[in-house]
Amino acid sequence: MSTPTDKDAAVRIASGRKPFVEPLKLGERVKQIRLSNHWTLEDVSQRTGLARSTLSKIENEQISPTFTAVQKLISGLNIDLPQLLSPPKRQSGTLGRRDLTRVGDGKSHPTPTYEHELLSWQLAQKRMIPFKTRVRARSFDDFPDWVRHDGEEFLMVLEGSIQLYSEFYEPLALGNGDSIYFDSDMGHALVSTSEDDAVVLSVCTRTDTD
Repeated sequence: MSTPTDKDAAVRIASGRKPFVEPLKLGERVKQIRLSNHWTLEDVSQRTGLARSTLSKIENEQISPTFTAVQKLISGLNIDLPQLLSPPKRQSGTLGRRDLTRVGDGKSHPTPTYEHELLSWQLAQKRMIPFKTRVRARSFDDFPDWVRHDGEEFLMVLEGSIQLYSEFYEPLALGNGDSIYFDSDMGHALVSTSEDDAVVLSVCTRTDTD
C-alpha cells in the first residue's frame, strides 16, 4: 500500500506540477552540437535531410522533433541517442577551444635575465599562462629585485639545471626533469647553474587584472 507521501508525489508527477527531472531541452542540445562542430543550419540540413526551417524550429523549441526526425539527426550528426538526449552543458565560454604552438612559434618576450617564449598566446581569456623560458641569469645579483606576481606557478626544468631562489626558503637546486609548484606572489628568481642557458617550462594561473 502506498504511503500518503508516495501518493502525493505520484499526483504531482502526473499533474506535471512538480517534475522530479529537468525537462529535456532537445532543441538546445541540437544547437549545442551544431555550434560545437562549427556547422551552420544549412550544413546540418544537408547532413540530415531536414529543412533549415524545421531545424530552426527544433532548436528554438517551437516544435518537437518526430521519431523520424530524431533518427535523421542521429544519423546525420554521427552521434548516438544518449548523446542527443544528454542535458546541454552549461559553459561560460566556447564549447571547445585549442591553440597549437609549433616549435619556435611562441611569442618572444626577452628580459635582461630571461628570454620568455609565450605559448598558446593567441588564445584569449585562458585560465593558465604557459611559457618556456631560457634562463640567462648566472647570479642572483643579476636581478634588481625579487620577481613576483599574483597567482600560482608550476615550473619544470627541460634542459640544464637551475638554482631557484625564493623569499622564504633556502636556495633550491633543480635539475633536468625536476619540477616545483609555488605561490608566485612570493619573491622568486631563477639562475642557470649549467654551462649553457637552462630552459624551463612554466605555467602560471591567470589573474583577474591581466
